[in-house]
Amino acid sequence: MINILFAGAILLFSAGQCASASAPDASDATNNFYDNTETVELTFGRVDIAGEVENPGKVDFSALEKHSVIVKEAVLDAAGRNKFIGAYRYDGYSLFDILNNSALKKKNKVEFPPIIDMYVEIENEKGERAVFSWGEIYYPNNLHKIILATDVSRIVPSKTNDLWRLPEEPRLVAANDLVTERNISSPVKITVKSYPMSFRVEKGMSPMFSPGIKVFDKSGQLAEFKDFPAGLNTTTFNTVFYGRGKGIHSTTPFSGVMLKDILLKYYPLSRASLRTGMLCITAQDGYRAAVSYSELFNRNDQQEFLLVKTAPNEDGGLFRAFPAPDFFSDRAVRGLSEIHLMQ
Repeated sequence: MINILFAGAILLFSAGQCASASAPDASDATNNFYDNTETVELTFGRVDIAGEVENPGKVDFSALEKHSVIVKEAVLDAAGRNKFIGAYRYDGYSLFDILNNSALKKKNKVEFPPIIDMYVEIENEKGERAVFSWGEIYYPNNLHKIILATDVSRIVPSKTNDLWRLPEEPRLVAANDLVTERNISSPVKITVKSYPMSFRVEKGMSPMFSPGIKVFDKSGQLAEFKDFPAGLNTTTFNTVFYGRGKGIHSTTPFSGVMLKDILLKYYPLSRASLRTGMLCITAQDGYRAAVSYSELFNRNDQQEFLLVKTAPNEDGGLFRAFPAPDFFSDRAVRGLSEIHLMQ
C-alpha cells in the first residue's frame, strides 16, 4: 500500500489573484495560527448544477455564507508515492450550501426512494472529474469540509519559514482527504446522480440474512468472503446510533474490522480511484448506500468505516457496515451481500 504522508482538501476555482484587503497577523497578536500570512483572493467563473435536480442552472453565490478549512496538501508522484506540496487556509463556499436548494429529481426513486445511493460528479473543461457521495456531503459529523475557495493563505512554519507555492489556477478539493488527488483545475459543472445499478428491493424482509459478501468491479466478481480475513485487527467505536428517520437506535459500541483493510486488495489505490471511484454497498433486501473511494480509503481524520460481524442467527446478519464519520446511521447497511466499485 502506498505510504501517504499528508493531505487535506479543497474545492477551488480561480481565474486570477490579487492581495486581500485584510492585513495578516504576522506578529502573532492573537492565538490564531492560520491568519499570519497574506490572504490572496481567487476569482472564479460560472459554475452550473445539472443532473437529477428539479432546478438545474447557474450557481448563485451571492446569498451563501463563507466557510474556512485548513489543509495539508499532497499528491501522488509519477512513482505513486506521496508528495507534499503545501499547507494552506482556504475560505469559500461549501458544496453543502451550494447544493442545498437543489431539489432532487431522483432517477431511480420508484425502485429506491432513499437518497443515500446518490453522489455528485464535478468536472472541468478538460474532462477531468472528481466524485463525492451524497452522504459525504450531507451526513458527516463535521459539515462544510468541501468548499469552492475564494481566498487562500499559506500556513507558514515559524522556524523554517517555508513559503509554499500559492495556487495559480482554479481547482477542487475536500478537507478530509489524506491525499488531495480530488483537486481538479477550474471546475465548471456539478452533476447530481444516483448509482447506476438496479437491485431487487424487498422492503420489510424478515428475517434478513446474507451468508457472505461478494465483491465486484466492472470486470465481474472478484471475491467472496464469509468471515473476517485472518490477521486483521479488531476496532471498537463507542457511538450514539441515531437515524435520520427513526432517531435513536442504541448507544451500544460497534466492534469490527476496517472495511478498507478488506477491500484494498481488490480495489488498489491509484489517482483514478481516488478521483472517480464510487462504491455501492448493498444489502440482501436491496437497501444500498454510495460511498466514494476517497472517503473510504483516503481519510485524514481516522473516522473509518467498520465491517461488523453480527451474532449467530441475528436478523440483519451476517455482516453490517458501520459508518463512523456519519452523524446519521442511514448508511449502516445490514445484511450486507454485495459491494460494487464503479470508476
